[in-house]
Amino acid sequence: MAGAQQQLTTEVDGQTMKLTNLGKVLYPQTGFTKAEVIDYYHQVAELLLPHLTDRPLTRKRWPDGTEAAYFFEKNAPRGTPAWVRTVTLPTPGSSTGRDEADFVVADDVQTVVWLANLAALELHIPQWRIGLSDHGKDPQADLIVFDLDPGPGATIVECCDVALALRELLGHFGLEGWPKTSGNKGMHLYVPIEPASSRRTSAFAKQLAEQLAEALPENVTANMTKALRPGKVFIDWSQNASAKTTLAPYSLRGSDEPRVSTPIDWDEVASATSPEELRFLPHEVLARIEEYGDVLGGLYDDPQPLPS
Repeated sequence: MAGAQQQLTTEVDGQTMKLTNLGKVLYPQTGFTKAEVIDYYHQVAELLLPHLTDRPLTRKRWPDGTEAAYFFEKNAPRGTPAWVRTVTLPTPGSSTGRDEADFVVADDVQTVVWLANLAALELHIPQWRIGLSDHGKDPQADLIVFDLDPGPGATIVECCDVALALRELLGHFGLEGWPKTSGNKGMHLYVPIEPASSRRTSAFAKQLAEQLAEALPENVTANMTKALRPGKVFIDWSQNASAKTTLAPYSLRGSDEPRVSTPIDWDEVASATSPEELRFLPHEVLARIEEYGDVLGGLYDDPQPLPS
């Protein structure tokens, strides 16, 4: 859309909304505009919402585009519409010094579009849902996540090799892994579980990461020390802590181009030979959905108990 100040009043699922600055370029290197961001999120919302529903959102916003300043936002911003769901939760250790925040919870398409209109390019979620949790006190997680982060000299292709090894290890515990790209350099592996405390899921994830690092010392590290990462894949198990969040499936990244954290299947993981094969832009993600459907469609259907 032409014109940096172009506005539109429209209806989204019965809710009248005013969309602003639609011509503003949010990804300067590619010319990808705010209108295109909103359109992508509107089209993908049906597949995105199962991962956002009942989870407190942390947003990463680029109001002036990805080459300008960004900020993280937990608290609902001033002017949040009354129809947007919010929930007050504790924020222990917050850098703002606040004991709690009014988190936005995106349970519907309207809220996803509203967030896109705020240039909330990245949507980050914890591994637990509000309905399962005692107001944030060691919440009950329904997911375990392994963040596979390639060190210098490694790429997402090496992450794929580690993901396959991790899949095999999870299988020994009767657990299934669901891979997606991070939209950046690496991958995330989700493991659906019956609700268990975040302390237990963190301990289990750490145990598996360390076990794999011991078995594959040339390829894997479970240690956060950056000096140990060159040529290896760091399995970050710490994102299972109750205060940590991970980029949601189908979320954009605030990078030089509008890359998407994209669900992939195990055949793609096993056959990857270059990072370019696993780098997806919004139009490619929408085409994949058209062709393959939702690769994460069954993620929550058969959760397994966390091994004791």
